[in-house]
Amino acid sequence: MIRRLSSAVAAVLAVAFLSAPSAAALAVPSPKEFVSLLDLECFKTDYYQPPATTLTLRHLNPVLSGLPIETVTLGPREQLCTPVAKNGNIPPDPVLEFIRFVDLACYRVGGAASNAALVLSQLNPVLQDVPRQQVTLGQSQQLCVPVLKNNVLPPDEVWKFVSHIDLRCYGVTSQPMNRALKLEQLNRVVAGTIRPRDVRVTDARQLCVPVQKRGDEIPAEVLKVVQWIDLEKYDVISPSVTPTVNLTLQHINPVLRGLPAERATIGVPSQLAVPVAKNGQFPPG
Repeated sequence: MIRRLSSAVAAVLAVAFLSAPSAAALAVPSPKEFVSLLDLECFKTDYYQPPATTLTLRHLNPVLSGLPIETVTLGPREQLCTPVAKNGNIPPDPVLEFIRFVDLACYRVGGAASNAALVLSQLNPVLQDVPRQQVTLGQSQQLCVPVLKNNVLPPDEVWKFVSHIDLRCYGVTSQPMNRALKLEQLNRVVAGTIRPRDVRVTDARQLCVPVQKRGDEIPAEVLKVVQWIDLEKYDVISPSVTPTVNLTLQHINPVLRGLPAERATIGVPSQLAVPVAKNGQFPPG
């Protein structure tokens, strides 16, 4: 009798153990926690034209939700944007585990000019003293989509999050920032080769805003964060020589996962993308 009871208790405990969430599971950060610390350094890549791919895009951010749904065709790859920290301001855990796997390959796309008038406010703590800017969204120029580098896989929770980050970039003009910063790569694939270095941030060139590709079903807990990812791209100059890095890129968004792997060579940093809020609507959290 005692043996049977012990076996039953052991079985119940085993089921409870298997059903319990893993202690190592990563919780999705709040929009404010994630977006305000998301900085990407964008490198020019060698030329690559993906297979003919047509995508239908709709805007996710509430400020631009009234813009029309548009269909675009992926043009040549122009940039690879990788996560960085500014001036030693490393994102805390567990936010860091999500940010360090945000790698976006940017492809040329066309489309009508938005002409939306916006006021942009810097979100990252390092740039809190930069004044607000008035910009007008110009011509659509790029679509930046999530990729893996060298088949290095993130944790499952991170994969399910970063695979839904799609940004459409529009031309803008505004006052130069003229700010000296030290950038440090956060993704381990390139951090060992591209060492921390000084840059000067100059002119704003693009505003990249969140979109959803038709066929991509974004989970609710992910959507509530990615809809707030607005990144303003600035030109950067640096006295340091950046080493050339050869990478293999693999698409991870569900809509593009069937595209072939791409070889990419990066080496010249061209821009820094920093998080902003539009028209006083700040990410919650």
